[in-house]
Parts: sequence; structure tokens; C-alpha cells
Amino acid sequence: MVSSVATPAVSDPFLGPFGWGEAVATRWTQAATDAVATDRCHPHTPPEAILAGRVVRTSRRFTYVAITDHVVRVTAPLELSPAPVTGDWVVMCDRGDGGEPVIVAVAERHTELSRSDPSSASQQQVLAANVDLVIAVFGLDRELKPGRLERSLVLAHDSGAEPVVVLTKADTCDNPHAIAAEVAKLAGDVEVHVVSSVTGRGTVELAGRLQPNRTAVLLGESGAGKSTLVNHLAGREVQRTAEVRTSDAKGRHTTVTRDLIVLDNGGVVIDTPGLRALGLIGATDGVAATFDDVESLTDGCRFRDCAHRSEPGCAVIAAVADGTLD
Repeated sequence: MVSSVATPAVSDPFLGPFGWGEAVATRWTQAATDAVATDRCHPHTPPEAILAGRVVRTSRRFTYVAITDHVVRVTAPLELSPAPVTGDWVVMCDRGDGGEPVIVAVAERHTELSRSDPSSASQQQVLAANVDLVIAVFGLDRELKPGRLERSLVLAHDSGAEPVVVLTKADTCDNPHAIAAEVAKLAGDVEVHVVSSVTGRGTVELAGRLQPNRTAVLLGESGAGKSTLVNHLAGREVQRTAEVRTSDAKGRHTTVTRDLIVLDNGGVVIDTPGLRALGLIGATDGVAATFDDVESLTDGCRFRDCAHRSEPGCAVIAAVADGTLD
């Protein structure tokens, strides 16, 4: 049985651009050590055959992982828990028979972006792992729905990552700053960026948030401009795009997988398919962070279990009545 694990260097020249660093190395080493101790690697596997990698894409059948000098397509065992998703750091064993490596463990995640599973509302669907920024993308060529914005912020806050709002297609809007001001009222302390991938407006400031060893995930509807924005940030066409319908500004699902892309100037972006639904499950912390103006009032309610509907002495109802709370 293997008695030790060879951890890649913190400054690994290939994994470094994918976000490999000291914190990741520590979590990966622990996962690899546990995998070795529980014989999930084949007996007598040498330490150098235990590989570190980051998941760059998943599909129903395969998982694509960036390792030492290339990307490999592997099969994740069905019993592996948690199942690897884009952004995960994984432990793989090279069987040495010329076949594909096998994922034997998923390193502990430091953040996890998830929603309620559309196929089972009581279950969660993890959209991306180990992200530092959740960029909620909204196109200014369509009506911005406050409820959609608020749910996006709840998911972002609840993931443990930092939320950012990006309003794309500023070139299609007569007064983008007026909309941005309304969004800022709903978003609270969250940064709001107005950008145009056509003119380049605002993209330099946004790119400044994508530093080496930081991963951002884009969250938004089809046609919001996520893939076009990725191409602009990357400086080349890495994602396929398509025109939206002029009748309702709806887009087609040109992105069908969650793809992790390394940017030349540092940083990592995960592009996601357009999401029609953003269901919430148990997002108590995310709700509190998103609606912090309401949360700050609840301490003034007479009853600790106040539902803020018709209870006497409710500070939230009082704030709505006197106009201090929208």
C-alpha cells in the first residue's frame, strides 16, 4: 500500500494558472492522504502516479481535468461523493496500464455555488466549486427583473464567494447608469459594473477583479452576454456565441456545459449555461446578507419569531409604513 503522497509544488507551472496555491495544496494533500489510507488507489501505486488536477468541464458521461501538462477525459466513479463539478480540485490515480486516470477523491471545497435541483426541488444541484467571485450577469437589452437579481445575490452570498453584478450590452441602452443606480439600491454593498463587449466600456475595471489565483463564475440567463464577455476578457474566442431574438431578447443555449477558462492576464472564469430557474434551498445566510436592510430591523421586533406580516410591534412593518423601507 502507498505510504506517502507527492504533493505538486505550490508554484507548479501548469496548475498555477488554474488557481493552484498553498491553500489548495493543503486541501488536496489531505484528500490524497485519505484516499491512500482507505485504499482507493490501487495497491502499490507509486506516489508520482497520484495526480492533482482541476475539473474544467463535466458532462453526463465524462469529467475533463487539467493535470500536469494537458487536459484528460476521465470517468468519475458513480459512488464518488461529492460528485466532481467544474472548479473542483481532484485526486487521481494513474493505473500505469495506458488507460485513463481514475478520480478517487474530491478535495474539500472552500466555496460551493448551488441551487435547488430542477428535477428534484428538495435536492441541491452544485453549479461550480471553489469560486471567489459570483458574477451575476444581466443584459441591458431586456427588462431586468428585481426578483431574479435578488435570487442571484442570495445564491452568491450563500456560496461563500463575493457577489458582483455586471450589466452587459450597455451599447444597447439609452441610459444604463439610471438602471445601474436602481440595481445598486437592491444590491446594497455589492459592486455593480456597466460593461459593453462591443465598445469595451467597463471591461478593464471588471478584468481588474480577476486576479491570479482567483476564480469567477458567471451566472445569468441565456442571451445575457456571458460567453461574449468571457471572449472579451480572454482576448480571443474561447466560447461560442449566438444572436438573441429581437422580439424578446431571448438567447439560445450556445453554452451547454460549465467550462473553466484560464485568462492570459491571470485569473480563471467559469462560464455556465443560461439558467431559467434559480431555486433556493435553506439559504438562510444568503437571504440575510442580501436583505440586510430588513435583517437589521428585525432586532427591533417585539416578538423574536415575528413573521413581519401582521404582528403587533413589528419593526419591519413600521419601517414600510413610514417609508424608511421600500
